[in-house]
Amino acid sequence: MYKIFIANRKTERKLIEYMRIRKDIKEKLEKLRTNPREDIGAHPLHGRLDSKWSCWLGSNIRIIYSIKDDDRLIIIEAVGTHKIY
Repeated sequence: MYKIFIANRKTERKLIEYMRIRKDIKEKLEKLRTNPREDIGAHPLHGRLDSKWSCWLGSNIRIIYSIKDDDRLIIIEAVGTHKIY
């Protein structure tokens, strides 16, 4: 299982805010910890965000994250609507 690290305070505040609104986000993050490349619609990004991943947390909420397999770590770098791309 992977650990989740949030890259900065702004992202952490947004994620907490979304989690207050949508109770199912916690479950989705648990699924992400189990398999960060396949569960909950995860997909690799391209272009300027190459080497990063994205997944859908519900409604119009997305996260962008990096995966560090050696450390079993997921680094959440951004949370928001589709505009975060």
